[in-house]
Amino acid sequence: MRVDILDAQALISVSPAALRAFAVAEGWRSHERYGETSEVYLRTSNEGVTEIILPIIHEIGDYATVVARLLRIFSRELKMDELAIFRDLTHADRDVVRVRTTDASDDGSIFLESGVGLIANARDMLASAACAATEARKTYRVGKMQQASKYMDRVKLGQTEIGSFVITLLAPVPPALGDDTIRTQPMLLPELEEEPYERRVTRVFSNALGATKAALAEANRGQGRSGFDAAVSQGVSANLCEAIAAICERGSGAEISLSWAKTRPTPTPIKIARFSREDGEVLKEVAREFRLKEPRPDTVLLGYIPNLQRSESQTSGTVKLLSIIDGQPHSITVDLLKDDYESAVEAHRRQIGISVTGDLVREGQRWKLVQPRDVAMVNS
Repeated sequence: MRVDILDAQALISVSPAALRAFAVAEGWRSHERYGETSEVYLRTSNEGVTEIILPIIHEIGDYATVVARLLRIFSRELKMDELAIFRDLTHADRDVVRVRTTDASDDGSIFLESGVGLIANARDMLASAACAATEARKTYRVGKMQQASKYMDRVKLGQTEIGSFVITLLAPVPPALGDDTIRTQPMLLPELEEEPYERRVTRVFSNALGATKAALAEANRGQGRSGFDAAVSQGVSANLCEAIAAICERGSGAEISLSWAKTRPTPTPIKIARFSREDGEVLKEVAREFRLKEPRPDTVLLGYIPNLQRSESQTSGTVKLLSIIDGQPHSITVDLLKDDYESAVEAHRRQIGISVTGDLVREGQRWKLVQPRDVAMVNS
């Protein structure tokens, strides 16, 4: 069935860089300039030579018409549906993360709450890689990592695709600069540090998926969590494990894939990682243990002080703060300097609450707040 793309706004959304990258990937090569706004590209096949004129800027009066004409040529030459080509073009300047769940009806639909949850899980999964691209750690608070937050603001949600239920995340990536041959057939991946941040994110994500699968295999061999500890440097974190586990719980497992932007090609193939529901259970436990062991920076605790301790020769002292962590009451040890300790004494005397910020760490079976600051009494 022939499908023509007629929506002018949709056609305008296809960038000149995407058109060029798609054409080059399909065998067209630059031939000569065509005025100030276009270039002639040629493709040789068994059926002869096909010429196309590619715009190099958006700012031409009939840009939508030019894109529509190119779609028809691509469709004819490649024997592909225009809709499929249009989808490739809209993805050509983005790295694409696809998440497929088996939790779908025969018609490919899923319940609304499951769909909303799946999108949130996919977002959290990519956000963990955005954090790891800056600093490899066991846990993250994404909102505290400015570069990761700005990156996630630029990620787009693509249209759902057929195949159980598939959502797509369109991750931004700057185009590679260089001639067509270099861009189409890179021989080696650049060092990770040489990549722009956006591509580092998706490469870390790809590495983390592979490292997670390898760590699961080690756990199945009886090696416990050691494989996951070793994989932290490759982008595995509690955030990533929790997100994958949640996706697995929505059906009998999950399939996660990553394809690279045509405007910044790589010599590595599409990355596909499959996880079972049982894998999800393991990952959930890994995430729990990671969070138990990893410090929680910039944690604000609000609670009451049932106990204080200070020797006569000291100006500082130790207090026990009764507060809530992960929905459960806990007694947290806090060492306070003179002025903050005096505030704690006054709060204890008046039986009112106190607020304190610090880094929450686990010491054996107990919690401790280190580097306490911003101590303040709370009247209500």
